[in-house]
Amino acid sequence: MVAGAVTDAVSLTGEPAVTPALVREHSLNEMEYARIVELLGRTPTFTELGVFSALWSEHCSYKHSRPVLKTFPTTGPHVVQGPGENAGVLRLPEGWAVAFKIESHNHPSAVEPYQGAATGVGGILRDVFTMGARPVALLNSLRFGPLEEPRNRYLFAGVVRGVGDYGNCVGVPTLGGEVNFAPGYSGNPLVNAMCVGLLRENELIRAAAQGVGNVLLVVGARTGRDGIHGASFASEELSEKSEARRPQVQVGDPFTEKLLLEASLELITSGLIVAIQDMGAAGLTSSSAEMAARGGVGVEIDTSLVPTREPDMTPYEILLSESQERMLIVAEPHRLPEIQSVCIRWELTATPIGHVTDDGVFRVRHDGQTVVAIPGQRLVDDCPVYLPEAKEGEEARSRRATVDPGAPVVDLEGALEMLLDHPNIASKRWVYEQYDSTVQASTVLPPGSDAGVIRVPGARFGLAMTIDCNSRLVSLDPYEGGKAAVAEAARNLACTGARPLGLTDCLNFGNPERPEVFFQFRESARGISDACRVFGTPVTGGNVSFYNESPRGAIDPTPTIGMVGLLSRVEDRVGSHFDSARDEVFIIGETSGILGGSAYWAEVCDFVGGDPPAVDLEAELQLQRFLVAAAEQRMLRSAHDCSEGGLAVTLAEAAMGGPYVPGSLGACLDLTGYAPDVPVDGVLYGEDGARAVVTCAPLQITRLIALANEHGVPVFHAGRVESAGTLELQVGAHLFSWSTDALRRIYSEAIPRRMQHTAVDRMAGE
Repeated sequence: MVAGAVTDAVSLTGEPAVTPALVREHSLNEMEYARIVELLGRTPTFTELGVFSALWSEHCSYKHSRPVLKTFPTTGPHVVQGPGENAGVLRLPEGWAVAFKIESHNHPSAVEPYQGAATGVGGILRDVFTMGARPVALLNSLRFGPLEEPRNRYLFAGVVRGVGDYGNCVGVPTLGGEVNFAPGYSGNPLVNAMCVGLLRENELIRAAAQGVGNVLLVVGARTGRDGIHGASFASEELSEKSEARRPQVQVGDPFTEKLLLEASLELITSGLIVAIQDMGAAGLTSSSAEMAARGGVGVEIDTSLVPTREPDMTPYEILLSESQERMLIVAEPHRLPEIQSVCIRWELTATPIGHVTDDGVFRVRHDGQTVVAIPGQRLVDDCPVYLPEAKEGEEARSRRATVDPGAPVVDLEGALEMLLDHPNIASKRWVYEQYDSTVQASTVLPPGSDAGVIRVPGARFGLAMTIDCNSRLVSLDPYEGGKAAVAEAARNLACTGARPLGLTDCLNFGNPERPEVFFQFRESARGISDACRVFGTPVTGGNVSFYNESPRGAIDPTPTIGMVGLLSRVEDRVGSHFDSARDEVFIIGETSGILGGSAYWAEVCDFVGGDPPAVDLEAELQLQRFLVAAAEQRMLRSAHDCSEGGLAVTLAEAAMGGPYVPGSLGACLDLTGYAPDVPVDGVLYGEDGARAVVTCAPLQITRLIALANEHGVPVFHAGRVESAGTLELQVGAHLFSWSTDALRRIYSEAIPRRMQHTAVDRMAGE
């Protein structure tokens, strides 16, 4: 121990010496390493270097994003737990609360799609049930390169199987999601998983270690060598060498997860434990160090006591392993027999591996030797924070300034068929049919609706949830795109009749050290913040995923928004599709006809550019309030928000009906007076926000118009739902007519047709 050293530790025999090259291999720069030496007062041991590498990685430390994240609104009357815990928690009626969180598993899924996606689902489930909440729903946001490329089909098929198999085996319904395909995701797919759980507010538990002398126990699966350096892997760009990182992708076991879920909830509700934390990114290292820092205490761990599934594992490997289905628990010593009894009943082990100390040191022993001794609070809090340069890229400015995309490849009537055939807009039934959406018997609105809705057991109210982002808008205008992501999520909830309560976000971007990438991140976060403040929807937590780049370049910026909303009466929920012939069709909101950033320009004109329409947050808020009020007064037969593809796609989707109805309906609509000064292509395919298509029974027409006027939202009576399967639109002198049965075939077959060769693609991927 050198003069001035704070703590002392030794390297084990056979461990490598800490050299500048080894430091670089651990993704630490010179300044960070100098801070480590100053913090310790000595050279770190090999194991300590691994600990710092994990906890000071971008994935764990948020060193490039922390100042920006502090600008989010995180408080409100419904907030029980904001950012800083495993999941955010919002207050619900009747003593209930909802815990929810979204996380990324992008890099693992890029090299091993099945296990990468499966373990992403497993991790987000654990984040929620460690709060004392029973998971009741899963959602996901998936992004891939175009399906014309075999590698992208292989990744898509593997990820969907992984998501479905894990959630189905654990017995949690998948209620919603989004799937997007664009060249920017080739080589770096995005897999964002969201979980929603219900708990009694008085049974909430937090992950803060307390009580000097209390015991630390490992519960669940044994520790193996899979996933070592997973957090570091998630904090670097993908390259052609990334395939060699397959051993750093964890392997999931959903059946053990189910046992761990039930055991954890029993331990929490019975009051047997003080704190509980999932061993997620950085495994035992992050769970123990972060629990100690939250509680302002130290911990001492003996890694030779940790149950392992492989012989001769070193403390370095045990601390950094990201083996799945493991929990770290803090409990009073006299509770140990009861805790172990509960775990045995669920066929799990609960092994004491350490205790809480009063010296504030994160200390690790192995076979009697101290291999890690780091001031615990500084380990968690002293990672350098960076403020990168932010500057908009010239290419983005140039694309946004373009006003002429070139000639469309089909006429306006054929454009609708072309858009419905594109995988971004087409039915995602091929995806969600692989998910169980009805297990637990609480599903009220399943996948295929604007938002998923569940019934809360024994309660009158319901819970709605959705996940959204239009990355094309973000790439063109990050600020407006950030606003638009929040606005669309809130609209989706409001269309079901639910009042938006709060959100979690998964902010997926490229390398933050590139000025144009950090500009995208900062500005989209500013847009999210502004929208949340207007809507009163605080950010309760989330995830930042940087370094989403491959040799092809950075991904499209994708700040994914997961949002939950409250239905005062679950029986008032509103579906997305036309319900009955002779219902009246209304368009709520105004159309300016701006086509910048639209799917029409992107797919029909083969041009991603133009200036997207600005998001009017006050208009969005008025629309939300109108939709919720109309649902509560039972005026609506259906409601579907206008988003990608514009009004024509919205009307077609509503008329085609849900995925399991026997046939389509039609509609006879006259839009001539709706936006008389807007060109026809803008009326049909412009993507203005703050709009929805709703239907009501004929007797409700007067009441609906009066309610719209009361809420200050524009309302236009467009026509009527018809039993004949024809969608007929009159726009000035132009009459358009489509067979909704034909549109339904195009819409339903688009993705299955492209995925016919998945068996061949799987072999190619391997």
